[in-house]
Amino acid sequence: QVQLVESGGGLVQAGGSLRLSCAASGRSISTYTMGWFRQAPGKEREFVIAILWSTTNIRYADSVKGRFTISKDNAKNTVYLQMNSLKPEDTGVYYCAADRDGGSFMYTSISRYDYWGQGTQVTVSS
Repeated sequence: QVQLVESGGGLVQAGGSLRLSCAASGRSISTYTMGWFRQAPGKEREFVIAILWSTTNIRYADSVKGRFTISKDNAKNTVYLQMNSLKPEDTGVYYCAADRDGGSFMYTSISRYDYWGQGTQVTVSS
């Protein structure tokens, strides 16, 4: 079992930046593909970004391309989401997720991820 705990959320003005962290415990995530999802009020949870277990590839949602990036520190068992040029439409609860499959594909579907954090709130004011 892997436990994921997100942190770093908060309130920021449009155009600002935030860095979210996802600390894993229970076992190493070095062989796990990691993803971030978000859920705005009244909307379904959606894919944001993922990093392949080997960290050689990143997959982005079109809405965040060029503004967000993801990194994975296997030594710290932690994943980071760097969010720049934030927009009000980026507001939502951000969730970290782990795919233990170990394959070469980064999924955007919620059902493909095995472990989830409890989420951290990000609010972007206009």
